[in-house]
Amino acid sequence: MEIRPERFGALLYSFDTRRLSFLRSRELLAVVQQLGGSASAREACAAAGVGEAELPTYRAALARLAETQMITAREG
Repeated sequence: MEIRPERFGALLYSFDTRRLSFLRSRELLAVVQQLGGSASAREACAAAGVGEAELPTYRAALARLAETQMITAREG
């Protein structure tokens, strides 16, 4: 996956599926960037500064990215 930061958030492009997705906030971009180095999505959200009250919104956004295969669960 390629991430291209933009003023509005970012563009994500998957070379596997040839899909293009838009992240409509810099905060969601920060969460996505934290995923690789975090033990869980919740930890990535915390590292990106997402508050407890905002977690359902980010959970839904990450679930949608997973449904479209823009992000995948780690094996192991």
